[in-house]
Amino acid sequence: MKTIGIVGLGVMGASFAQRAKALGYRVLGIDLDPDTIEYAVMRGMVDKGSTDASILLDQCDIVLLALYPRQMQKWLLRYQHDMNPGTLILEISGVKSNVTQPAQALLRDDLELLSIHPMCGRESRGIEFADPAIFDQANFIIIPQPSNSTNAIVFTSAFAKELGCKNVSVLSVEEHDRMIGFLSQLTHVIAVALMNTHENSHLVEYTGDSFRDLTRIAKINEDMWTELFLLNKDILLDEIDQFAASVQQFRDLLVREDVDAMKSAMVQSTARRKKFDR
Repeated sequence: MKTIGIVGLGVMGASFAQRAKALGYRVLGIDLDPDTIEYAVMRGMVDKGSTDASILLDQCDIVLLALYPRQMQKWLLRYQHDMNPGTLILEISGVKSNVTQPAQALLRDDLELLSIHPMCGRESRGIEFADPAIFDQANFIIIPQPSNSTNAIVFTSAFAKELGCKNVSVLSVEEHDRMIGFLSQLTHVIAVALMNTHENSHLVEYTGDSFRDLTRIAKINEDMWTELFLLNKDILLDEIDQFAASVQQFRDLLVREDVDAMKSAMVQSTARRKKFDR
């Protein structure tokens, strides 16, 4: 039975903890908030928890870092010496190139850090919103570095399947950050911009599912997402520019009342969207 230490018991960390414990792993929870630790222990999310990582890390075969991106290097500098040689560290930050590569540079030679990204985040924050079902049928991405071992990649791929994920993909750091700039970060920018286009609280009585579906992710963790946007700034700016050009193109069709071109754009979007249906 392997022991997994979860560092950061927010929505993602606590969801990992619940699913890993249900799978038979021994799970140790680490968080700065003692109330969060108490919540996790009392509800059986973890076998043991502490606000002091140093007293639990030497019991862990695997350490999963569910931290804000800018916290990771500081955390590793402080606590990596409390881990046993051979410990596998999995990190789930939403951006890789400006986060994991600097972290790799400071890591002990006898530890292994592997980047992963389960594509199943939630807009809510806090341990009370944790739900292990978020992994069911989710996509799971592994982003290895040259220093990563085949054993770590194979284990993590199998672990993703254990969690309930459907598709496990391997991407380079550059491929990941470009993909996430479009599929995740741009969509959050659009949702925020749409909610801020008008003061629209009075529209609650009239809205249908389309507005709710488009703006679900506008309920956003402003601290974490600001970090993610800045760490992927150049790619995100490029994606925003491409989206703005696409909106402008459709606006031009509307101005010209080009019915055939507007219909063609809708037919293309419908065909592309069908590929994403589960």
